[in-house]
Amino acid sequence: MAGECVPFEGPDLKEMGEEEMWELINDNRHRISLGVRPCILIPYLRQARVLTEMDEDEILSCHNLTNRCMRTSYMLDLLRTQGRNGAVALLEGLMIHYPTLYTQVTGRKPSTEPSRFSGLIKYSELTEYLVRAVTGMQKELQEARCEAGRMSARCTSLESEIGQIMEQEEKSRCLQAENERMRRHLCSLQRKVTKLKDDKCDLYMRYTAAMEEKSAVNKRLHDLNLQVYQLQTELQKTQIEKEFQRQRSVRSASLAETPKLQEEVRRLRSQLVKAEKLDPARQDILAQDLAQAIDSQVELAEQLRCYREENEQLLREKQGLIDQKECLSLQVQQLTLDCNMHQQKSTMIHNQMRELQAERDQAYLSRNEAQAMIARILAEKDTLRCHLVELQERVFSLPPKRSPREQQQSCDETEICWESPRSSCEEFPFPNRRRLRRMDAVNPMSLRSCSSEREDAAASSVRSRNAEPPSSDSLRRRQEALRADRSLESAETDSLLDDFVFLPSVSSEGMQASRLCSSKGSTSDSLSRTSVPPFLMRSRPKAIRINGRVLSISFQGEAMLSQLAVVGGNKTGVFVHQVTEGSAAHTVGISPGAQIVEVKYEQKQRALRMVLEDSTLEEAMWALGQVSGLCHFSLRPRQDVSPACCSDYEALLQQLQNSEISSGDSFYVRVNMSLPAGPNGTLAVSCNDILHVTNTRPTGTEDSWHASQVHPCQLLDLQSGTVPNYYRAQRLLIRAIEDMSFQTKKSHKAGRVVAQSKQKAVRIVSTGRQGRNPLWVSVEEEKSTESGDTSAPKSCVTLMPYTLVTPHYPPVCRPVLLLPTVLGRILDKKLAGWQGFQLCEPEVLSFCEHASRLQRSEILEECEQERNCCYTLQSVEKVMKKGIHCVLPLGLDCVRRLHRAEIFPIIIFIGQAARSARKLRSKLQRHGQSEERLLACSRREEPLLDKLPCLYHSMAPDSWCDQTSLLTRLRTIIWEEQKKIVWVEPDLW
Repeated sequence: MAGECVPFEGPDLKEMGEEEMWELINDNRHRISLGVRPCILIPYLRQARVLTEMDEDEILSCHNLTNRCMRTSYMLDLLRTQGRNGAVALLEGLMIHYPTLYTQVTGRKPSTEPSRFSGLIKYSELTEYLVRAVTGMQKELQEARCEAGRMSARCTSLESEIGQIMEQEEKSRCLQAENERMRRHLCSLQRKVTKLKDDKCDLYMRYTAAMEEKSAVNKRLHDLNLQVYQLQTELQKTQIEKEFQRQRSVRSASLAETPKLQEEVRRLRSQLVKAEKLDPARQDILAQDLAQAIDSQVELAEQLRCYREENEQLLREKQGLIDQKECLSLQVQQLTLDCNMHQQKSTMIHNQMRELQAERDQAYLSRNEAQAMIARILAEKDTLRCHLVELQERVFSLPPKRSPREQQQSCDETEICWESPRSSCEEFPFPNRRRLRRMDAVNPMSLRSCSSEREDAAASSVRSRNAEPPSSDSLRRRQEALRADRSLESAETDSLLDDFVFLPSVSSEGMQASRLCSSKGSTSDSLSRTSVPPFLMRSRPKAIRINGRVLSISFQGEAMLSQLAVVGGNKTGVFVHQVTEGSAAHTVGISPGAQIVEVKYEQKQRALRMVLEDSTLEEAMWALGQVSGLCHFSLRPRQDVSPACCSDYEALLQQLQNSEISSGDSFYVRVNMSLPAGPNGTLAVSCNDILHVTNTRPTGTEDSWHASQVHPCQLLDLQSGTVPNYYRAQRLLIRAIEDMSFQTKKSHKAGRVVAQSKQKAVRIVSTGRQGRNPLWVSVEEEKSTESGDTSAPKSCVTLMPYTLVTPHYPPVCRPVLLLPTVLGRILDKKLAGWQGFQLCEPEVLSFCEHASRLQRSEILEECEQERNCCYTLQSVEKVMKKGIHCVLPLGLDCVRRLHRAEIFPIIIFIGQAARSARKLRSKLQRHGQSEERLLACSRREEPLLDKLPCLYHSMAPDSWCDQTSLLTRLRTIIWEEQKKIVWVEPDLW
């Protein structure tokens, strides 16, 4: 077998030549490459001096050698260059470290005698090598044991931590169970409370219904009582009339008339008898009348009985209502008590809130007092500092009583080279002084100590009575002291770089002028022309503060646009172009060429800050026009550059003079409304057009921008002209929306046509984010001056006529998204069957992988067919790497996720109408859809397209006739959209 030793003895290696030995090695090259580790043989080969340190580094660290076999093979190639020594050293290394492989290669058993046939390494060196190898292996073993001990300790600690975690998990599980129980109990209580509220509401409703019924019964009872009263009145009237008639008949009857009456009665009775005998019909009529009268009386009696029974029933109902009223009154009393209790609770809460407000007001008052105290202390410090400056000036003005030789020596020792910017030299010329140079700040204590040491040295020189020069030891000690002072000053200078700046010395008259000007908020320009050493001054808002390359200056900013003129824009920066002589800006040293980074000022007791580092020229001029009173400018001074190159300001001026640009503004916007052409070169634009704005303050107009239309496939400017600026366009947009809202509708059809046309002419985009937008100035309120209110800036939701866009150039084929979704699902598979297109396939992920990808926003959409099956970002990238279009069977939600991954799909919306939907009836029915669902989906998704941060292509419903022409038209549109630049808006919310 391969692993066994050969039974015969091979040739003697000492007798073999170089070619024979390498031929033997090359015959077994594959076996050696597979079985040998270079890191084990290299130390021995280094000891035998056949490999160098560079060879070792190249074998073990070369990136081209990706595996162990390649490194071993490369080592054999390097040994081949060493000739016989390389072969002998390799075989000896195999004999020591790989005896079995040595036997397989040479056919001889490994010898225990070192350097048996080569003599490359002496016995002592070999022994030393073996000792070092054994020692290294022992160290590795000891380190491995230590590592095992550490790992066991770590394992023990991890086990204890796992136990603690398990206990905590058990406790948390118990707490979760208790929480769940409490939550269920709370839910049950809430249900009970809800049920009680419903019962109370039902009682209120029943009480209201009972009151209404009671009022109706009372009304009915009143009507019945009125009828009874009327009947009683009629009955009394009838009785009175009857009694009157009876009395009258009795009184009128006299004795004379009685026989006549009796005769007449007899006559009438006889006539009546005759009539009864002669006229039976009349007798029947009278009988019927009598029966009817009796029936009417019976009916009246029955009605009267019914009325009495109804009255008794109403009395019983009245008693029941009275009982219910008592019950409801008890409930009302209970509710009144509950209401009183809640009122007491609310009163207590309001009292506590008033106490908290009082404490808050007290805290604000204390803070204001502390701030006032700090301001007073700082003012006192400024006064003391000014007094210290005067004292220093007096000290420096005292002439030292030293010999000319000593004065010259002291001046040579204490002389410092200062150099100021060019503007300072031009503004404050000192003929008797050297040019000043801006240096790092120095610790006042170190300067004071240095001054004291120099004064002591001067005093000692003055007190010295020896006319002889100092000895060499004295000079050496003095040089060492000076070096120590300089190192101390440089170390302390680095720590105080942002706190101090050097200013020239000020005379007494200049100091008074400085105090007077500092009270007004401007820096003093009355500087002394005496050549005295500079002094240190603590940086304050009244002084100049150097922070890296940004310079902060404070002065009176009344009528700022009359003090200075600016040029530039958001692309180049805003620079000071001209400064009016004699103005406050000129007095504090603002010179042309300085870039304005930031402006701070106070307005209506509010500290405002406006960042102009990347603002447009229109923003900068508006911001400078708002400044009033004391203001703080952050400037980036003009840089001194070599004659071969020019600064940003000089490059801007050169481009303006050569008419290469009209300003420093340059940004791209997407138009959200249609604007017609007008006089004076006004540009006609349509909704969703891309404009390149190159000047926000063109000459002669204040409310217009100079812009150019952009080529759809290349970043080239086409037709140029003026367009309304942001604020005037915003007013036009609001007016257009008002016209759309309040237009008169002559008919339903006409109104629908007008609405559709307006929807194409206006795109409604609003923003509510507090972030900065290059289309308007960012004004930030820092802190209130008196109240100390530090409320955050409020967000403002505004309609945007223009939105900022940035160009993107997709390097590969863009994915394709077809809308509406109902039709896109049908056309996706048809389009994917064509050459150059492939359908995006979903992936089945495990639970952990699904959670991790969801956290990294790599999942575009969940698949409805299976669980944990989704469309991922990797599946889209996999298709794009093939150089073909990926067809996305997804919705609109995937667009923003793709944009985060720098993937910009082609969005095509196929407009739908009733006629176009009928053309797809068979396809829709085959996929279980209907025309109504397609039209509803189209109406639902079409308004969402304007919310996308990118442009899309919309197909008219009448631009195709059947499915084949639709697919052909889609391929043409995809080919055209692939060549276009992708313009993307920022996230406005």
